[in-house]
Amino acid sequence: MRILIAPDSFKESLSAMEAARIIQRGFKKSFPAAEYDLLPVGDGGEGTVAALSANMGLSSASKTVTGPFGEEIAVSYTTDGQIALVEMAALVGLQDIPKEKRAPLSLSTRGLGELILLLAEDGIKQLFIGVGGSATNDGGIGMAEGLGYRFLDEAGNQLEAIGENLGNVTSVQRPPYSEQLEQLTITVITDVTNPLCGNNGATHVFGPQKGLAKSDLVKTDQAMHHFYSLVAPELIAEPGSGAGGGMGAGLACFVQGKIVSGIDYVLDLLHFDAHVASADLVIVGEGRMDGQSMEGKAPIGVARRVPMGIPIVAICGSLGAGSERASAYGIGAVFSTVNEPADLQTVLAEAEINLERTAANIAALLKLARE
Repeated sequence: MRILIAPDSFKESLSAMEAARIIQRGFKKSFPAAEYDLLPVGDGGEGTVAALSANMGLSSASKTVTGPFGEEIAVSYTTDGQIALVEMAALVGLQDIPKEKRAPLSLSTRGLGELILLLAEDGIKQLFIGVGGSATNDGGIGMAEGLGYRFLDEAGNQLEAIGENLGNVTSVQRPPYSEQLEQLTITVITDVTNPLCGNNGATHVFGPQKGLAKSDLVKTDQAMHHFYSLVAPELIAEPGSGAGGGMGAGLACFVQGKIVSGIDYVLDLLHFDAHVASADLVIVGEGRMDGQSMEGKAPIGVARRVPMGIPIVAICGSLGAGSERASAYGIGAVFSTVNEPADLQTVLAEAEINLERTAANIAALLKLARE
């Protein structure tokens, strides 16, 4: 029996590789002689760089840039001198912002633009940016400021490049031409397929979990629409442009980034089709499966690539409304690892124990069925 274990990270608790190894431990209790193929994945959110870097032979490095609160911070990335991978979450990840400081319209993404310029100056030719897991909803305006763009109101005053000023922009000043930046090819790895604006866009779908009040959703979405009607109206309905609080659109607009579906792109780089061809069972997983997962998150993306006839099981930290739709993508059963009521901190602290126990129970049930 050959078991392919291809989970995403369990947000704020386990990396994708850690999750894969824990699931393997649980399964070995019932299937010690099985052949296990561990293939941790990422879909453009946090953990994607870790999932890809080892496969691509990249080494860790860091640069000092402006942080989300205007402070100097060191942002990590991986590189071989020609290629570089970075996650937006390394600069302004939701998991790194305390709940009392979560303000998606006032946090800055300027540091991402600064990092892009620094990497271009270092001679990087190909840059991959995973934009999932961000705490911001600024449409990439802060990143553009880091590149040298300036945004003005109707009186000609320069605006602070944050999300709450998107609706006040009436004109844009471009930075001087940069030959190094012109030679840099940027690929935007998105973890969702949501467009920039509308009921299924960045603000309405992801704003509340980042701390945006429901009463502000319509106004904020209108401001985003106003800004992109000015700078790049063709991106408003573009799939994936709403990823990262609109950073997908920002990178496409200001540095001509190419938006790609995160999980499919990652699976291609990991040669997933070759791995799955001989699998008897595929196990996927993530921290929480709900309706948002159906928009292109890792478990669904993996399931889409599994040949018909190979059973798929999902093991997730928790389940929400919409998780039942996973069956439409070929996932035969979905399990939550949480076995009793508990606060979030307890659940995160016990993630390893709960995941191994759940994997062991699933394996035991499969063994009974086989016997």
